[in-house]
Amino acid sequence: MERPAWAPRSIDISVPSVSRIYDYYLGGSHNFEVDREAARKAMEFMPGLPKIMQANRAFMRRAVRFAVDEGITQFLDIGSGIPTFGNVHEVAQAARPDAHVVYVDHDPVAVAHSEAVLAGNEGAGVVAADFRKPQEILASPEVQRLIDLNRPVALLLVAILHFVEDADDPYSAVAELRDALAPGSLLLLTHASYEGVPLPAERAEGAVDVYKDIRNPLIMRSREEIARFFEGYDMVEPGLVAMPHWRPDTAPEDEDPYAFSGFAGVGRTA
Repeated sequence: MERPAWAPRSIDISVPSVSRIYDYYLGGSHNFEVDREAARKAMEFMPGLPKIMQANRAFMRRAVRFAVDEGITQFLDIGSGIPTFGNVHEVAQAARPDAHVVYVDHDPVAVAHSEAVLAGNEGAGVVAADFRKPQEILASPEVQRLIDLNRPVALLLVAILHFVEDADDPYSAVAELRDALAPGSLLLLTHASYEGVPLPAERAEGAVDVYKDIRNPLIMRSREEIARFFEGYDMVEPGLVAMPHWRPDTAPEDEDPYAFSGFAGVGRTA
């Protein structure tokens, strides 16, 4: 397999990557055949997976615009993946040129591509770090340079928490990040769930098994379990809902049924 110029030498391009699979679902070009093969296997069970990812991105853009409208100009996007058109810095800086954005990911391809996309953008940066180690993220030079933790921050955890197993205690990591943020900060979150999937759960489990096979388990939590991530936050209307129902730009009834899989919400610290 030939290694493209954008792929860091340190990565094993024979092993599927969650961020590159996500990139494939969104129609991106930063993925390998091994990623596409895993994605196609998952789509045999859930053919609407690309629609779910598109709904995630659409929610993210609406939520970022909401944050800007609320006066927030600092964005910390953890589990940011490979930047695609309409990413956080583009949406935020289009509305507020002075907005600061820090992307965080542990995938070397996501980090390398983010660095290339952000070259020359003094208001944005990228950190190679793991969500499960919040203090490493907060103490990183890019966060120290671009984010003032004494002012409100929009923390994005979009399509990441369902890749963190309970054994790694994602609730504690989210709480640790929350406690580091100033009052008036926002949590922008999406999470996969069997609830809302227009398929029998046993069929959807086939797609979940594909992620387990590539050693990136997909943890499908209930609405109640997802709501626990918002402890210490006041929910912004309309609360924790299916992605197309969160402050939609277009009529939700026009959306693909798969777009209603899982939940999205925004919370505000007191």
